[in-house]
Amino acid sequence: MKRILLALLVACGLVAAGASAQTAPNTLGKIKSAKAINVAFSPDSLPFSFVGPNNEPAGYSIDLCKRVIAQVGRAVSEPNLKINWMPGSVTERLTMVASGRADIECANTTQTLARLANVDFGNLIFVDGGGFVVMTDSPINKIADMGGKRIAVLRGTTTESRLRDTLQRRLVNANVVLIDNANEGIAMLESGSVDAYAGDKIKLIGLVAQAKNPAKLAMLVEDISFEPYAFALPRNDSAFRLEVNRALTQVYMGGEIETIFANWLGKLGRPSGLLAAMYLLYSIPD
Repeated sequence: MKRILLALLVACGLVAAGASAQTAPNTLGKIKSAKAINVAFSPDSLPFSFVGPNNEPAGYSIDLCKRVIAQVGRAVSEPNLKINWMPGSVTERLTMVASGRADIECANTTQTLARLANVDFGNLIFVDGGGFVVMTDSPINKIADMGGKRIAVLRGTTTESRLRDTLQRRLVNANVVLIDNANEGIAMLESGSVDAYAGDKIKLIGLVAQAKNPAKLAMLVEDISFEPYAFALPRNDSAFRLEVNRALTQVYMGGEIETIFANWLGKLGRPSGLLAAMYLLYSIPD
């Protein structure tokens, strides 16, 4: 009887191991077979990821992503991979990766524990904070002034959840207005439909620069969140994640990151001490 039970336990273990092996993705193999890579990106997240000239993706994250794609091409011996760019909101992009439609997501997506339940992430590519834009003649100078005000925020983002948490903790009774497009928030603010627009600070700077009357918009000093950006990847695919992190390390250690930063964020000055430390800490030695 003991021998039978032992055999059953061993058999169950083998079945479980086989099932686990079957569910683990082989993204590199999929890319090599197709000679193409599917990349989810944001079409409206200047200066990180947006549709630029000639209707092509552009931005800080896209430049990093292209270095990653080149490294993946070398890893699968396909140096001329076709890139299928797939635009979408943050929720749509993460769903693309989780479902296998996209092999990688390259934008300004914050890594969170909740999101790690559905996707993996590569090493960090940027650190930012959430903040607010208001009209320069607005009576709002801090979060405490937002009682009874209307605050626009992108639906399904970490800023939305952290904005709600901040308002609740500080007992500020404001009306959160959900929007689906970043440019919509600035337009609503300029028209008076909302009193403030909440988002990642670097992205807000880009939106203000593109506004009809940038001088009439101002950013509040207070932050509402810490936003560590990373590329979303399929879960449990360590081989693919290794190539992504290898490419980022090459960019950080080889100095290319200085050129990429200067191109897209140089108007803000040098990288902050926190961001410079992030580049150093995520430069993984061979």
